[in-house]
Formats: sequence, C-alpha cells, structure tokens
Amino acid sequence: MSSLPPYATRGQRIWHYSFRIICGLIFFFLIAPILVIIPLSFNAQDFFTFTPEMLAFDPDGYSTKHYEDFFTNSDWQLALKNSLKIAPVATILSVSLGTLAAIGLSQSHVPFRRAIMAILISPMIVPLIISATGMYFFYSNPYIPTPFGKIELPFTLTGTYWGVVLAHAALGIPFVIITVTATLVGFDQSLTRAAANMGANPVTTFFKVQMPLILPGVVSGGLFAFITSFDEVVVVLFVGSAGQKTLPWQMFTGLREQISPTILAVATILIAVSVLLLFTIEVLRRRSERLRGMSPS
Repeated sequence: MSSLPPYATRGQRIWHYSFRIICGLIFFFLIAPILVIIPLSFNAQDFFTFTPEMLAFDPDGYSTKHYEDFFTNSDWQLALKNSLKIAPVATILSVSLGTLAAIGLSQSHVPFRRAIMAILISPMIVPLIISATGMYFFYSNPYIPTPFGKIELPFTLTGTYWGVVLAHAALGIPFVIITVTATLVGFDQSLTRAAANMGANPVTTFFKVQMPLILPGVVSGGLFAFITSFDEVVVVLFVGSAGQKTLPWQMFTGLREQISPTILAVATILIAVSVLLLFTIEVLRRRSERLRGMSPS
C-alpha cells in the first residue's frame, strides 16, 4: 500500500486511513474464524469454548491431550492412513492428465479450445453436491458410450478405493489445468521448434525443454490437487464406504455423533499443512515468474 503524499487533501487523508481500516476489518473477518481454532485445540477441558483458566492464561487450562488422542485413537489413525493413501495417488493422476490437457489446449490448431476448457474446469464451478451425485450414479453402473449404444462394464466403483481416487482426481484436474495453462502463456514455442530442428523427438523435447520451464506451474497445480483431495468430504461420502473413511469424513462424523475437541486438534494440523503448502506455492510462483523473465510481484 503506497504512503500518503504530503500534498494530499483532507478528504484524501480520510479515505487513505479509512481504506486501511476497512482492509484490516476484512482481513480480520476472514482470518479470525481460522485462528480461533488453534488456541481452542489446546483446551484442557472437553469444551469448544474458552474456559476461565484459558482466558486467565493459567497453564492448567492448556493441554495437548487432544493431540495425544488424535495420534493414539485407532479411528483417527485409520482415517489419516486412508487420506494419505488416497490423496497422493489422486494428485499423480490429476497432474498427469491435467498437464497433458493444458499442453494440448495451448496449441492454436486445436478446435473448440475454449469450449473444451470450460468443460474440463466445470468441476470447479458446478456445486459439489451435484458432482458427487453424478459420480455416484455413474460409478454405480459404469459404462462406455459408443455410437452404437453403451457398453456396460462388469464392475462397480462405488465403495472402492479406486472409485474415491478417480473422483478426487476429477476434482483436482481443473486446478492443474489452470496453473499449467497460466505458465504456458509465457512459454516461447520457438524453443520446441528449435529442439525438433536439432533432432529431438517430441518426448525428449517435452522432458528436456518444456517440462523444466513449466515445472513450477505443474507443482503448484499438484499441491492444489493434493489439498483438494485431502480436505474433500462431500464426494467421499457419496462414492466411498466405511473402508475409505478419510480424515475430513471422520471430522464430519465426530461433529455429528460426538462433539470431541480432538476435531480442533486435527483442524489445527490441517491448517499448518495448508499454510506450508501455500507458502511452497508462492515460492514456486515467484520462481516461475523469474524463469519467464517477469518481475516477481
């Protein structure tokens, strides 16, 4: 935010300080519901509110017992294990398919690029409950549409590990497409033509020339896809079964069936992981801008 010039009028000075106050209030409104969870997760009592001991900063009012419960409770550990089994695989699928789609849609000769792009990123726009319902009905009876009718597949994906992975991959692909497409905007296509003139085949050109330059966008999209899969709860409720209960699912169950402050401890851990990933994304964004000759903002 720029400083106030010495020749500013009274009205400009009032607006200058009012604008800062408004920005501060908006920032507080956005961040306060998240930050209030952190001290509550150290509550020594099984309450979701601040106790008198906590407000008086009495050490007896604080405890790490909810974190201990998270790391020793079999239900929470099973949910964490399932999340760690599902999210990485869904991220790999999202990055692979999303990167290929972004590179293909960046080619000027591809017809209906805008329409295809709109369809591919539609999972970000369509309400999640609608996407989850559609996935449930399709995964219950999967088939391959052909001009001569549909070919029904002899298996179902609902209630299976791969069903949840494919559903989360579908939600993560739009993030990869958007970040990789943004990186490709500044990509010099003459580099790939020069590599081809030097005798490199398309695969070598992709991994030796194009991939190093778009790698920050690919990694950023992968991190977004991982966060999407790790925090998602609606789709897994429709597509998964008790054997695929993830961490957000366990938190949702805990809120509905038993009010346990362990949920606050898990939420604090997820906040820390999200902040770490967002910091990584910001570092990669600045690196991408430097590689493209842009001044990092």
